[in-house]
Amino acid sequence: MFVLIPNANILLNIFKPANQNWNHIKEYLLKDYIINSAVLVLFTGFFSILIGLIPAWLITQYQFPFRNFFKWSLILPLAIPPYIGAYTYNGLLNYTGVIQTSLRNYFGISVNPIYFDIMNIKGAIFIYTIFLFPYIYIITRSFLAKQSASLVEAARTLGRSSFEIFWYIILPITRTAIVAGGSLVVLEVLNDYGVVKYFGITTFSTAIFKTWFGMGDLISAVRLSALLMIFVFGVLLIEKFSRGGKRFSYSTTKVRPLSRTKLSGIKAFLVSALCSLIFVIGFLIPTLQLLYWSWLSYAKILDVDFFIFSFNSIFVALLASILIIIISIIVANTVRISDNILAKVYSKVAILGYSIPGAVIAVGILLFFIGLDKFIGSGKLILTSTILMLIFAYIIRFLAIGYNSIESGFDKVGKSFFEASRTLGLGITKTFFKVDLPMIKPAVISGFLLVLIEILKELPLTLILRPFNFDTLASKAFEYASDEMIHEAAISSIIIIFICCLAIYGIHKLGAGKGSTDVN
Repeated sequence: MFVLIPNANILLNIFKPANQNWNHIKEYLLKDYIINSAVLVLFTGFFSILIGLIPAWLITQYQFPFRNFFKWSLILPLAIPPYIGAYTYNGLLNYTGVIQTSLRNYFGISVNPIYFDIMNIKGAIFIYTIFLFPYIYIITRSFLAKQSASLVEAARTLGRSSFEIFWYIILPITRTAIVAGGSLVVLEVLNDYGVVKYFGITTFSTAIFKTWFGMGDLISAVRLSALLMIFVFGVLLIEKFSRGGKRFSYSTTKVRPLSRTKLSGIKAFLVSALCSLIFVIGFLIPTLQLLYWSWLSYAKILDVDFFIFSFNSIFVALLASILIIIISIIVANTVRISDNILAKVYSKVAILGYSIPGAVIAVGILLFFIGLDKFIGSGKLILTSTILMLIFAYIIRFLAIGYNSIESGFDKVGKSFFEASRTLGLGITKTFFKVDLPMIKPAVISGFLLVLIEILKELPLTLILRPFNFDTLASKAFEYASDEMIHEAAISSIIIIFICCLAIYGIHKLGAGKGSTDVN
């Protein structure tokens, strides 16, 4: 029930009397927060669905050059946090960046810098789209890989073209997967602070930071957090109702997976070129630029302080990931072997944290820990100034990721082996360690790696709740970029990307090792 702490604290404090700051925000600024947040959500969701769905369909349906490479490499943009992508692309495109410099020096072309300016809401939509579309791609590709070939074959027999099959068959049956992936994209956009802060766009997340740290007004920050919660829950309700009553299921157990059609000639070239373009823009270009900047700045950056905040980042990520997986296993196993309704309710409550933006969680947890310190009565902020608060926040925010992975592992295993072990006289604990755990090992590792990726990339929680003089790779990269020290931010960024890439590849290999046609 600790997951409800941020929500409860915000709701308890929202009824405190409003002050002048809040009246000013409500009258002059709140409208901009709502409009900007809504525009980012709507357009990022639309373009992410477009870019994620098309390659997912092409890779599932067709065989073309480098298909096996693109199948997993199109996930790699997810390894680059959007705020890192934001300052990388701004560095590439600004007046002194490699593109405009090359045009002037090698081609004698002087272009109005306004055409390359991405530090606006359109640029933010581009950044979010190109680095968050893998959420759509992963879910829809996995869903399409399990669809029956008979649907497509029947449409072809009736003379339908590839476009008509995609529009009238594939889109309707993948609606649930598209909406699920789109909701993840929307939640990430609302959670983000780095991109909108760097680009100077006023949204709820930047407003919470500014109100809290700039004005020192926690009450107004709480009110903004409450409004952001309402915004998020509104999005989730729309997502739920948008599915409607439509369901697609099979009327037979004889389901054959889609058989890929081999492309050749110009069609194969165009499909490969499209996937290449997405991969190059979403991963290769920013990564190569960061490597170049790292080469320019490594002598200046690689010192004792760098290794300290690198250790901080990896330590808190590993510790929080391990705790999340342990808690997820306990909750998921309890729900599996128990018919208690209360246990099932707890499991649903446990995954609420991921739907709450990091800034909101941070506000709620800070209020909670300040209350604990007052309850202890020491007169000092003992708990509030420790790493415990940050770890606690990570657990609440990312427990859903670990739990969903472990739950899916238990679902595939079922209860038959557990029941057979219990019949043979083994206790619940011994059965878990000797029977269940070895069977769900891939799910445990996948869940751990997914949580590790998210924690390494997390910025809002870290910026707000980190102890004094405690930096991580993410917070240091953002600090350098905010101070216009882009080259200095590159090494921290490239380490985050490298670790995330290794984790993504590990998840891909785990999926391939289980004999699945695609990796979720």
